[in-house]
Amino acid sequence: MKSKELELYLNDLLEVPRYKDYCPNGLQVQGRVEIEHIVTGVTASAALLDAAIEANADAILVHHGYFWRGEDPRVIGQKHGRLKRLLTSDTNLFAYHLPLDSHPELGNNAQLARELGLVPTGRFGDNDMCWSGRLPQPMDLHTFAEHVGAVLGRQPLVLGSAVQPVQTIGWCTGGAQGYFDAAVAAGVDVYISGEASEQTTHLANESGVAYLAAGHHATERFGIRAVGEHLAATFGLRHTFIDLPNPV
Repeated sequence: MKSKELELYLNDLLEVPRYKDYCPNGLQVQGRVEIEHIVTGVTASAALLDAAIEANADAILVHHGYFWRGEDPRVIGQKHGRLKRLLTSDTNLFAYHLPLDSHPELGNNAQLARELGLVPTGRFGDNDMCWSGRLPQPMDLHTFAEHVGAVLGRQPLVLGSAVQPVQTIGWCTGGAQGYFDAAVAAGVDVYISGEASEQTTHLANESGVAYLAAGHHATERFGIRAVGEHLAATFGLRHTFIDLPNPV
């Protein structure tokens, strides 16, 4: 498969033009033309690049790429080291941020629901970025948090009473604690995201809506893996998902 063909397919699949994002979505660093082996991972860290290059990947697909709004545009330090790895090895880097969060089937939120056994019922927040749904059966917050931790391999930070019943769930993967107000307004019992801020505790206490900070990396592993699996099944590409655990 040609790199340009892959770029056009992904841009269409993930509906890139719909989003005003904090970074460019699509091909971020150009590499070799022919693509047979793709590696997927959450973040284009030096460790992921090294692992992908060692695996002889032709392209790396990530959720967190480069060239974020407001960052230092100079190619020095960490940025220089990462780009040098890609350019020296002639490896393509594709990155999809908000389009990957939002995709109804392959996206981070859709895949997190699948992993946790949630039944989606709607969306809320800016551009419907957040999802709402329910558990097939109600359970107490402690039991639900244990379930989330077992699935993600990381125990979440729990804000709320361990014995309070939960069945309606709101969620938005990654650093989406800013949507907690919208989740409260949506009437859910508990909201799941990746991180918590200082004020998150107060809103949980005062609203009665529980909050689970389940890990930015941990909640965003599944979307990019699903995209890689989709590409492998559709085009016969070799796909390797490389998960480099991150405690944050």
